[in-house]
Amino acid sequence: MPVLSGKVGLIVGVANKRSIAWAIAQAAAAEGARLVLTYQGERLEENVRELAATLEGAVVLPCDVTDDAQVDALFAAVEEQCGGLDFLVHAVAFAQRDDLTRPFVETSRDGFRVALDVSAYSLVALSRRAAPIMERRGGGSILTLSYLGSQRVFTNYNVMGVAKAALEACVRYLASDLGPKGIRVNAISAGPIKTLAAAGISGFSAILQTYRDRAPLRKTVELQEVADAAIFLLGPAGRGVTAEVLLVDGGFHAMGI
Repeated sequence: MPVLSGKVGLIVGVANKRSIAWAIAQAAAAEGARLVLTYQGERLEENVRELAATLEGAVVLPCDVTDDAQVDALFAAVEEQCGGLDFLVHAVAFAQRDDLTRPFVETSRDGFRVALDVSAYSLVALSRRAAPIMERRGGGSILTLSYLGSQRVFTNYNVMGVAKAALEACVRYLASDLGPKGIRVNAISAGPIKTLAAAGISGFSAILQTYRDRAPLRKTVELQEVADAAIFLLGPAGRGVTAEVLLVDGGFHAMGI
């Protein structure tokens, strides 16, 4: 039997067919989950609706994670249309381009606020609304996406690295708060993948080649590998795992000189 059969999942952050969130959505649907996908603004709506049309029974709803009214409306609609929620995938991150291209010390106050709000606080906002719905179903699983730039300095990652560090701290504190309700909270820290978000990082091709040269597996990570790890954390096989940042990067994180 598919491991997510009968489960309802909300995936926030699908941008296009090359996004990690979409790979996770496809894997979850293949394992029997009914999915809700969100979009932010008209620019992304068409893409998300076209992708969702390939998944049986998928629901598409709007959500700007910086707007509390939209977040409230999202979860009300999820409960009304799907009857509950079993897992949440948070795949949202943003930093202003100027704050990724200039030295970190020159990060603007507004740029810092935006990056932390969208990339880290949004997990808290979504989890707070998801928790009571999941608790009524006997528990659930929340998953977010991080990167090694949370722990180490990567050129041109800058304020996003700080935001990912905050995100990983949020994972631990949320796991502590929600564990007694039967809700697990984890993150996957994936290796570099050519996504829409990666396009905003100068020198990304050089980062990919460094992983190919230095990672123990001598390769960059593939979307399906990240999606498979996500299914483990979302499904019953990961039922004993919470407050974890699982690195899926071919072992690059273990390497020194």
